[in-house]
Order: sequence, then structure tokens, then C-alpha cells
Amino acid sequence: MRAASAAVDLSPAQRGVAQLGLKAMIPIGSRPFLDYVLSGLADSGIRRVCLVVGPENREIRDYYSGSGRPDHPDRRPVRLALEFVEQVEPRGTADAVLAAEGFAAGDPVLCLNADNLYPRSALEALCGLPRAGLAGFRRSALLRESNFPPDRVGAFALIEVDSEGELVRILEKPDPAQAAGFGEDPLVSMNAWLLPPTMYPACRAVVPSPRGELELQDAIRVAIDRWGERFLVIESHQGVLDLSQAEDIPAVEARLRHVKVRT
Repeated sequence: MRAASAAVDLSPAQRGVAQLGLKAMIPIGSRPFLDYVLSGLADSGIRRVCLVVGPENREIRDYYSGSGRPDHPDRRPVRLALEFVEQVEPRGTADAVLAAEGFAAGDPVLCLNADNLYPRSALEALCGLPRAGLAGFRRSALLRESNFPPDRVGAFALIEVDSEGELVRILEKPDPAQAAGFGEDPLVSMNAWLLPPTMYPACRAVVPSPRGELELQDAIRVAIDRWGERFLVIESHQGVLDLSQAEDIPAVEARLRHVKVRT
């Protein structure tokens, strides 16, 4: 996001937030992208949300703080109870999940990317599962209804499902030969999970990946192998909006121009 190309037509406010790398706070119209995400969660029946933030992310806290100052409008959500937990160091996605263990308090939790806007039907289906699960998006639907180019979709993780609809494996960053083994229209993971309570000991059990991070997908494997967890895969034929690069901003803004935000 920080590598905002001069060729991308951004407003000064968008370019300024992009330079900070705060994807979720990129202005889309008059609201940050995160407002759209929170509004979608509220539409899906979610009532408590925890944002995992770094110690430097004061902008996010300040925006939702409701300080009462004339120059700082009250942006506290009405339909959601919003909480914050701090990930002290950026040690990976499994570490971010661990940071929210106290918030979960032993219950299953929906775990999502803050720079993705997921379809309501997928969120509702995940919340309705009787046990752990994830959303799998058909690649054809992502190409047809999302905002990202085919080469980015080709780098997303692929999902293998058994005859009972349960997760067998996730293949990260597949090469073309590996991807071919998943069929012509494979299921793609966009990191939308319903995580069980066993995820926290599983996250503590993982070791750093070759990237030097504690990865959620490694913790998923630990939960399956060590604790016998089984993840049901919810199949979606809808798209996901992705705001991971500066080049995504104009397309996302065009898609959300007429969407009403109600947090």
C-alpha cells in the first residue's frame, strides 16, 4: 500500500493514509474502508468485534474513540460493541489470533482480514456453522465479481475438500503445476475463518515459518493433527473486495459508491 504509484488517481487524503500503510483506514468516499467492513459484519448479525492493532496504530483507536471534541466526531459504532487488543510486535497471523484470546473467552470466533470486504452470505454461513470452518471462494467468482487481477488470484491459497465438505489441506502460493491439481475452478481461501477454542494452544505450538512469522495456516494444521479439529468449508460463488494495494483504491471506491454504511 505504501508503494502508491503516481499513475493511480488518489485524493490527497487517500494518498496520505496509503503512505502510512493503514489499509483499513483508506478513505472510501467520506468513510474509511473499515467502516464498510464493520457495517457488513453488523448486517450479518455480528454484535461484538475485536480489532487487533499494533502499538503504533493510534489513528484507528482515535477514529473510533468518541472523544467528544468538536474537531473529532463521535464515530463509535451503534450496532456493534467495538474492542481493541494490541499485537505488540508484528509476529504473524497466528500471533495476532493469540492476542485476541481474552476477547474470545473460550468461544468460537470469526476471524477476518480488515482489508477485505466479504459477502454477507459467506459471513452468515460461517456464523451458522456448528463447529470450526472457513469460507472457500470459487476462483471463477473471484475473477468475475472481485476487483483484483487474475495474477493476484493465482497467488492465493487453494483449498482441498473431502467428500464430507471438510478441509483436507490448504496450499499457499501454488505454482501453476500445483494449482492444476486442484481442478479448473478451485476453491480459494480469502482468510475468512470460524476458529474454535483449540486455536490458541495451536497458535502457541507453531514455530516461525521461513518468512520468520507465526502463520495461522500452520496453527490450523496443528489444530487438525494434534487436537483432531475438523474444518467445514462453506462454498461461496461471490466475490471479495480487496484493498491490499494502492491500485485497488479507485476500483473499490467505484464498487462502494452507493453502499450505505451503518456501523
